[in-house]
Amino acid sequence: MPTAILADRAIIDVSGPDAEHFLQNILTLDLDALGRNEAKPGALLAPQGKIMFDFLVSRSTDNALRLECRADIADDFVRRLMLYRLRAKADISKQDQAVVAVTWQDDSAASHSDSTVRDSRFQQPVFRHYGTAPAAPTAQEASEADWHAFRIDNGVAESGPDYALSDAFPHDVLLDQMGGIGFKKGCFIGQEVVSRMQHRGTARRRVLLVSAASGLPAPGTELKADGKVLGTLGSVDGSNGLAIARIDRVKAALDAGSAITAGDVTVALAIPAWASFTYPEATSAEDA
Repeated sequence: MPTAILADRAIIDVSGPDAEHFLQNILTLDLDALGRNEAKPGALLAPQGKIMFDFLVSRSTDNALRLECRADIADDFVRRLMLYRLRAKADISKQDQAVVAVTWQDDSAASHSDSTVRDSRFQQPVFRHYGTAPAAPTAQEASEADWHAFRIDNGVAESGPDYALSDAFPHDVLLDQMGGIGFKKGCFIGQEVVSRMQHRGTARRRVLLVSAASGLPAPGTELKADGKVLGTLGSVDGSNGLAIARIDRVKAALDAGSAITAGDVTVALAIPAWASFTYPEATSAEDA
């Protein structure tokens, strides 16, 4: 039962009688579908539809929600939430000395405690543990590198190592595939752009698994085929990694039998097994 403490994470509490209604109106995911003991991914978008902040959200009490995000963006996230709060009866604060731990590959980690929730981004059992030292799990049986290797193997991208905030649409990072967008819940910030991409089927940039026979180059290396840029390498763990790539261009390269490279390394690309999107059936000269 690997357990790792994630030092680069922070917790923002949003509580009060209007907390859920307030967040429902601005965030991408549908909070009506959020269970008591689960954490779901979501984002706060710019009006143009790109991700400003990404996070996991879970319920801490009946009138409070917990937003887990990168520690380095937490203060800016709090300020942005306060900007949108207006007259809503909701208190917004970042926890002091918050501890976030994650356990994976063991059903026995399941708990009905409000401080332990299942990370719904994964098909396998993955649990987030929230607390303040020393309440969080004390036995650190795995490193953060072990956790990120598991995340990479499962095709789960996060801002920072895989994409820059304000540079990706929710579809690019598969939020539409993992319940991170509420297409039927009504309006949220950036909803018009995201819904148009969904209904027109125009999403072309997607997270793909990357593998190679040798070690992959550094994150940020371009993926190319026949001199054409297909995408960019994100998180790397030895010979495995993630990339956000144009799937229409990848399909064209595969159809042509062209080698796909990251720097000087030949790579193979694959759609995560749990994802429902596919490569385009055909590519036009313009798209390719």
